[in-house]
Amino acid sequence: MNYLAKAFAPCWADSERPLTCVVDTPTERRTDGVINESGLFNNMVANERSNFTSLRESVSVAGVAGIVLLVGLSGLAVTFGAEKVLVISWVAFAAMAAGAWLGEQATTTNPQRLVWGYGLASGAMITSAAMFLLPQAMGLGQAAGSPRLGGIGVAAGIAVGYSAHTIAHRLTHVDTTFDVTTVEITAHALSAGLIIGLVYASMPGLGLLLGLAIVSHKGPAGYAAARRLSRSGKSVTSLLLPAAGVGLTAIPMALVTVPDAPEINAVVFGFAAGIFLHVAMDFLPKCEAGSEIDEVVQLQEGAHHLLDELRTHAVASTAVGVVAVVAAWTLV
Repeated sequence: MNYLAKAFAPCWADSERPLTCVVDTPTERRTDGVINESGLFNNMVANERSNFTSLRESVSVAGVAGIVLLVGLSGLAVTFGAEKVLVISWVAFAAMAAGAWLGEQATTTNPQRLVWGYGLASGAMITSAAMFLLPQAMGLGQAAGSPRLGGIGVAAGIAVGYSAHTIAHRLTHVDTTFDVTTVEITAHALSAGLIIGLVYASMPGLGLLLGLAIVSHKGPAGYAAARRLSRSGKSVTSLLLPAAGVGLTAIPMALVTVPDAPEINAVVFGFAAGIFLHVAMDFLPKCEAGSEIDEVVQLQEGAHHLLDELRTHAVASTAVGVVAVVAAWTLV
């Protein structure tokens, strides 16, 4: 049989060999005359399943659900006039999402950037709580007959914030099926949203500066959380849920009608001030042995000298955060 015929014929015979068939398969060339038509199909199905599983594992369903809910609530905010809380909610989302993306892309953690992120955010939060929440709490308490009502709220807020943070930290030492970092940050975001929504519902005349300063810590928080998740091989997209968390509770709470009772509002504003002061103090850059910043520094040369240098950065960044809020308030 000539070679031209052999090239186009699936089977041939000649004087040297009996009837022979050559069939191409995805994995091998077969010469037994049997065509494995299911091989390619099975491989395609297996590849499709593998791709779907990888996509499902890399994208957090809870994170996507959080975004969808936030979009839906945004429509309610526009309809019922809660534009300030709407802006604060989306700024919080953008800050944490951007921080998480940067944390995932980074191959190493820059200690100077981490210190400045924490310092700026904590300085801004302390100043905002002291300038906008504490005076309101004391003033409402005075109108109700005693400014101590505002002080009671402050004490309760600090105590509750500390207790929640301490109990949540215990979960990091327990084997669980869920990611403790994401759950802890989500709980914090939801509770912060509740307070922000309640404050703006009680005092609609408050400006955006308070809320924006309060959520300024979402950027560095998202960055730090993403670094921890990346190092443990977990999906960073789970942070989309806490990123949306502020809006998920702030918008509905802002639409609630709050009774015009000075004694209640004094405690509410005091409680909000206490909570945010606790969060701000917790975010102050801690350049001490065993701190998160110390863990990052230990991976570099001259760790002790660098840690001392970062203390100066910590003070400077916190001061800049304070000045930034005061300057913004003066200009606005």
